[in-house]
Amino acid sequence: MVLNYIWVAFFVVAFIVAVIKLLFMGDTEIFTALVNSTFDSSKNAFEISLGLTGILALWLGIMKIGENSGMIQALSRWLSPLFCRLFPDIPKGHPAMGSIFMNLSANMLGLDNAATPMGLKAMKELQELNPKKDTATNPMIMFLVINTSGLILIPVSIMVYRAQMGAAQPTDIFIPTLLTTTVSTLVGVTVVSISQRINLLCRPVFILIGCIGLLFAALIWASTQVSREAMGTYSTLTANIILFCIILLFILWGVWKKVNVYDAFIEGAKEGFTTAVRIIPYLVAFLVGIAVFRASGAMDMLVDGIGYVVGLTGMDTSFVGALPTALMKSLSGSGANGLMIDTMKEYGADSFVARMSCVARGASDTTFYILAVYFGSVGISKTRNAVTCGLIADLSGIIAAIIISYLFFG
Repeated sequence: MVLNYIWVAFFVVAFIVAVIKLLFMGDTEIFTALVNSTFDSSKNAFEISLGLTGILALWLGIMKIGENSGMIQALSRWLSPLFCRLFPDIPKGHPAMGSIFMNLSANMLGLDNAATPMGLKAMKELQELNPKKDTATNPMIMFLVINTSGLILIPVSIMVYRAQMGAAQPTDIFIPTLLTTTVSTLVGVTVVSISQRINLLCRPVFILIGCIGLLFAALIWASTQVSREAMGTYSTLTANIILFCIILLFILWGVWKKVNVYDAFIEGAKEGFTTAVRIIPYLVAFLVGIAVFRASGAMDMLVDGIGYVVGLTGMDTSFVGALPTALMKSLSGSGANGLMIDTMKEYGADSFVARMSCVARGASDTTFYILAVYFGSVGISKTRNAVTCGLIADLSGIIAAIIISYLFFG
């Protein structure tokens, strides 16, 4: 229901802003821009889905090998002590546990192409446990909010963009981004846990937090031991090695378990096409809504309004220039990337605004895109409080990005 209201709001607000521009500013091209944006975004939605087809086929095929060989079930049993706390409604040892783990691991490594198919696989398995097929379950909401909070260990793509824009130290946003995305994830998990009455004060959760803390400390230490220029190269190389090793491990595990890995892969890959086709309507719906909202200028008016209100309080408004990126990331990943690059062009890659824009971009993931694709893949129309919890995590990420950016770069 929340998604319904937000989608309608995109069009209503865009129309109101367009009428104001037409009547009071004489902008006779505004409605042409709105209509063109609907055509362009519809085409873009199809192209995105088409591009996902091959990737989905690859990873769903690999996951089917893991399922037939028992590897996913083994992962599920190993993760039960922790995941049974976060997802108490999922039976112990259920295959969904393994798929969720694979998805979250890929996200943390920044492997988006691998994360989405694994996430769709997890949603399909969670839907099998769902007594109300059109309504999101508690595990679905927890899973998607963790996804939208965007916990990532090394923001490789953002550092690459900074290098391309001529930043003197492309990796200087590494630690601030790591801290910011951790805040958004912790807030997202906490909000969902409170709404679902999940007790997180337990040993497995404390062990996880300790392990993540040690991992973060190791990453920060490693970043001080290599040159900043080499950091991006090493990060990309490490992620790609891990990714290929995962593929090889699944195949070899299947061979060891005497599974016909080729037939298993083909069986799983067939699901890739049907899944890609199934999500097209949901992608078209939200990308069109987001496109008209942007084309109308409503986003610019929102940012200018925030800057005006902040200015009235006497507070520093330097961060306002980074807000378009911060707000856009909840709606569109490519849009946020474009705004981030524009900010670096306008203010300079090493300016406070540009750095904060990069930190805000890495603070969380594209909430509406993830919800539309993941829920759409299994036919969920009643999302309950998933959108609200996801947006709270987003907001906490924006606030953390502002505070942490001032601490590091202000």
